[in-house]
Amino acid sequence: MVTLYGVTRSRASRNIWLMNELGQPYEQVPVIQAYRLANPEAPDAPVNTRSPSFLAVNPNGHIPSMKDGDLVLHESLAINLYLAKKFGGPLAPANLAEEGEVAMWTLWSATEAEPHAIQILYHRLMKQGDERKPELADAAVVALRQPFQVLNDALAANGHLVGGRFTVADINVAEVIRYASPAPELFEAAPHVKAWLAACQARPAFKAMMDKRNAEPA
Repeated sequence: MVTLYGVTRSRASRNIWLMNELGQPYEQVPVIQAYRLANPEAPDAPVNTRSPSFLAVNPNGHIPSMKDGDLVLHESLAINLYLAKKFGGPLAPANLAEEGEVAMWTLWSATEAEPHAIQILYHRLMKQGDERKPELADAAVVALRQPFQVLNDALAANGHLVGGRFTVADINVAEVIRYASPAPELFEAAPHVKAWLAACQARPAFKAMMDKRNAEPA
């Protein structure tokens, strides 16, 4: 059985959503981010990204990680690419061309979108008081206008990214684009992105992941 390391309030959400879509059983080890704890090295601290037991799995000290037999993988997007191909079905690439497109959109989300989208999430929603810097969020909105247009144009034809159907590429990109949700002006300017994200998030597998996420302590 696949083992996922990480709480759902992390990038492990991407892997949990995918496993829900696949209908595959998995074990989740709830490793929490060390920065969320007052003293992550305390004897009674929950298992976290600085815990020796987790560092033995991922010496980078980040979540999520995955074990499948003897294979250990890190990086949420790469884990999803592996799981989709392992279990097959319509979420996986159907041929070499689709595999290239899935990889392209996955890397696009990590390089063109996430560095900016995360700043919107941090500085319009998560950070409070003096830690919140609205100017960083505003700059991120400006930086995302062109990537949002690229994504909007790609979705205009059939509402999906690869093969005219919902695939792992949609999951990987949607979970990055979700971070930009506190900037509704981006979505108003990209109606195909807005409709696509709503359709992705209306899926039962996504809703089940979010219910699990919301049940965890903030």
